[in-house]
Amino acid sequence: MAQILDEINKANDIKNISPSDYKKLSQEIRHFLVRNISKTGGHLASNLGTVELTMALHLFMDFPKDKLVWDVGHQAYTHKLLTGRKNDFGTLRTFEGLSGFPKKKESDCDCFDTGHSSTSISAAMGLVKARDLSGDNYKVTAVIGDGALSGGMAFEALNNAARLNSNLMIILNDNNMSISENVGGMANYLGKLRTDTIYNNMKSGIERALNKVPGIGSKIMDKLRKSKDSIKRLVIPGMLFEDMGVTYIGPIDGHNINQLLTAFQSASKVKEAVLVHVVTKKGRGYKPAELDPSQYHGVESFDIKTGKNITEKKGITYTECFSDSLVDIASQNEKVVAITAAMPSGTGLTKFMKNYPERFFDVGIAEEHAVTFAAGLAAGGLRPVVAIYSTFMQRAYDQLLHDVCISRLPVVFAIDRAGFVGSDGETHQGIFDISYFSHMPSMTLMAPKNRFELSEMLNYAVQFDGPIAVRYPRGRAYEGLSEFKTPIEYGKSEVLFDIDEINTTENNSENNIVLLAVGSMVETSVGVYEKLLQDGMKVSLVSVRFISPMDEELLHKLAKSYTMWITLEENVKAGGYGEKISSFIMEHKYNHIKQLTIAVPNQFIEQGEVSQLKEKFGLDSETIYKKITEFIS
Repeated sequence: MAQILDEINKANDIKNISPSDYKKLSQEIRHFLVRNISKTGGHLASNLGTVELTMALHLFMDFPKDKLVWDVGHQAYTHKLLTGRKNDFGTLRTFEGLSGFPKKKESDCDCFDTGHSSTSISAAMGLVKARDLSGDNYKVTAVIGDGALSGGMAFEALNNAARLNSNLMIILNDNNMSISENVGGMANYLGKLRTDTIYNNMKSGIERALNKVPGIGSKIMDKLRKSKDSIKRLVIPGMLFEDMGVTYIGPIDGHNINQLLTAFQSASKVKEAVLVHVVTKKGRGYKPAELDPSQYHGVESFDIKTGKNITEKKGITYTECFSDSLVDIASQNEKVVAITAAMPSGTGLTKFMKNYPERFFDVGIAEEHAVTFAAGLAAGGLRPVVAIYSTFMQRAYDQLLHDVCISRLPVVFAIDRAGFVGSDGETHQGIFDISYFSHMPSMTLMAPKNRFELSEMLNYAVQFDGPIAVRYPRGRAYEGLSEFKTPIEYGKSEVLFDIDEINTTENNSENNIVLLAVGSMVETSVGVYEKLLQDGMKVSLVSVRFISPMDEELLHKLAKSYTMWITLEENVKAGGYGEKISSFIMEHKYNHIKQLTIAVPNQFIEQGEVSQLKEKFGLDSETIYKKITEFIS
């Protein structure tokens, strides 16, 4: 049976669809999304909630001439379908396939690359100014979620947008969710607007009554619309957006295309920034996602009938280990508190929240605030643990440096998703944190070799008198090397295998090799170590443990016995542990040492399975082994 979606193969084809078929098309799009995401995984609930909104935008705008900026961008799947990428959807978020976020290199209908939240209004304002200065006349629209609107950058942009004397349409996609349920004053404010039918009914009644007055009714209505003291101020106190100087329209049913188009037409006539408040239902059209939108925000492959994940789970994850350990620590130390930036589930803090609700703080999508808030808690005598993904911690660089490190405040940073994270691609890989954490004075940075050491490091961190961070990867936690339980000692590495402890009497090699492995790379290095040992090499393996400060006492000892130093880290080479070791070797004039740095190349890494990325960029054990043997020869 022919589908309407089959008629859409490039941008603007939707304009050829009969309005009577819009509902059927929206159903087909939802079926398409559920069917495909069940195979590839991806952001499901957010995309199901924005189908009609995206359709209306494509009916209203002309692509690629007009510019549409998606905040975060994980809700842009329907946009991809409507701009000619339908046939590539089977490759979504896979290695060298279609990105799960807007990408300019994918389509000229994607005008701005996104992946982090609260950026769309700023970018759209830039496009508006570029348009006006160039004398062009295209439309510019930003789509931002109510969760992202809690981010400080969004408020900065709104404040600046009030000075625009040119049209900018800001769509507030209000589904009462970010990844988890929204929190804070903005969420409460929008909740009141959503449910305030009194204003909307009164406004409609006044408009109908005035329009019936012959001759002057329509003129009075026009004056009321333009007045600073408009009707909405009489009915809804503190109209936040209007008070900021941004025209407000809404709330609008985000699943009613006709209402959406009417609102867009009205907004396009205003020579200033206009915010169109659109209310949508996250997960709409797929019952499991409607009932639990947080669970279906980002999914692995799943069974459509049951909604259950079909990806086999193998062992405890590092996030789960962090979760259990922190709850145990908090039971013994009442000063321990936990902070998340809108991701209690993703960072493993849900269990802490249930056990210690009064000691748990979700600040919304506001990483900068989270860090400085933690600094205040520490200054007040508490022991805050801030759990944020590596990629999102980047957003709080100045707060880390200025508000925590200068004052040497005892804040613990749990850096989840450190290293390759896989299918979310360039904007989400956690491959920069070693570089920006390790050069901060007074910041201590650790990385555990396995799940057991993560627990020990957390115990150590909450008792440490100063800023301290623990970085750990996404996914299954390594359980090997459990027999190595050297107590955590400040700035000290752990020697796992030493050439002095193995029989090397028949080894004629002149090269003594030491593998200096950071965190997640210890597991990989075990395989490399065993291969080199089988080749008759003199080789030792060290778990670095402390990236900053370095264990200089051990390094000086190693310099006496080892001529080949191999550093291994899941971080970009620039500013990483390998470069710190290079600096150490040069500073102390250890000219006899040859160093090989195994690290992520200094580039942005696209999506793919972690194993695929490690193989492509030379961080898998087989490739590392080959690099070392080539280096030696």
